[in-house]
Amino acid sequence: MFGFDSYHVLLAGSGAVIIASYWLPRFFSGREPAASALLVMLGLAAFSWLPRMPEAIDPTANPRAWEVTAELCVIVGLFGAGLRLDRVLDRNKWRPTIRLLLIAMPLTIGAMAAVGILAAGLTLAGALLLGAILSPTDPVLAGDVQVGPPLEGGEHPVRFALTTEAGLNDGLAFPFVHLGVLVALAGALSGELALEWLLRDLTYRIAAGALGGYLAGWLLGRVLFHWPTDNALSKTQSGVVAFAGVIFAYGLTELLEGYGFIAAFVAGVTLRREESEDRFHERLHDFSESIEHTLTAILLVALGAALPALWPHLDWTHAAIAVALVFVIRPVIAWAALAGTGLGPRERGVVAFYGVRGIGSIYYLAYAGTHVQLVDEGALWATVALTIVLSTIVHGLTAGVAVEHAGAGLPKPGVEQSTS
Repeated sequence: MFGFDSYHVLLAGSGAVIIASYWLPRFFSGREPAASALLVMLGLAAFSWLPRMPEAIDPTANPRAWEVTAELCVIVGLFGAGLRLDRVLDRNKWRPTIRLLLIAMPLTIGAMAAVGILAAGLTLAGALLLGAILSPTDPVLAGDVQVGPPLEGGEHPVRFALTTEAGLNDGLAFPFVHLGVLVALAGALSGELALEWLLRDLTYRIAAGALGGYLAGWLLGRVLFHWPTDNALSKTQSGVVAFAGVIFAYGLTELLEGYGFIAAFVAGVTLRREESEDRFHERLHDFSESIEHTLTAILLVALGAALPALWPHLDWTHAAIAVALVFVIRPVIAWAALAGTGLGPRERGVVAFYGVRGIGSIYYLAYAGTHVQLVDEGALWATVALTIVLSTIVHGLTAGVAVEHAGAGLPKPGVEQSTS
């Protein structure tokens, strides 16, 4: 009479894990809980005993589902990150971000690729993919170190650098993912392939992403706040427009063969400049944040549930790669890249260390897995999973306190900052 359908068990278990992950920390801390680590750990605990459950959501067997879910999560997160920025016209504030994007990220990709070849015996294509997949910081899981919602202020240099870095490096990592895929398909890196990559993937697609995002953000601003002047769409207070806006910007740019991740962030920044004091921006941000948190929670619970299927692929060399990235490679390279940016030693250390890894890495690996037959795909997934688990634990549980000690605490509710 009473059947136990595995799908219903999955729904009930996922709901219970998400509720528990946000509820339990409140017994131990007065601050808003960092639930990321608990979502993964409770997902592992809840589903590891269910027959065939980890195999059913094994990302090596079903990468497309992971790709689509992570893609949607990242673009909503990038759009929301762009909406948060109150002040973007101060060139000095962008100096740390530019260093992190143009110096730290390529060096991190190179260092990870070198470690992958020397320590794990990866092919050139696999090493490039590993570096590109793990190089971007995450706009979704790094809420504790980012700037506050629109009109809240709190744009301390530490928070501004980490927010803008996460907003842009997901898109800027894409050329290197494409390079890894091209090398895997061709079997070697040739001069002709390198030139094609330079012109198409590195130059055109970045430019198209920025331009597509700007145009989409400007057009959305016109529609929301100015057309028609006596009955603007912003008066409806419907936050669903944020979701419609980001998928419009992303889809349009991808049709133009540009990088939709760059477009999503730029669209958010551009839209934020339209009627920048309007409280409707808060509504847009809150709605997009709700979608972002929902998708993130589902992905992290699924990651925890998939861990039993991934652990057999993990050996000590791949584990060492994950540990090295979180504790050595990112902190050392970012620390060096930030020299001369005006950040104090404590601020510089916080920015260097808190390069949170997460949903973007899931997307890139799933994307690669659907476009090319990966060698040692299980080991790559296990390495990425361990890196995310380490990051959610180490960064998630310490970021709030560390950023506050760096003098970057957010203002109390109601304290606003002028916009530019």
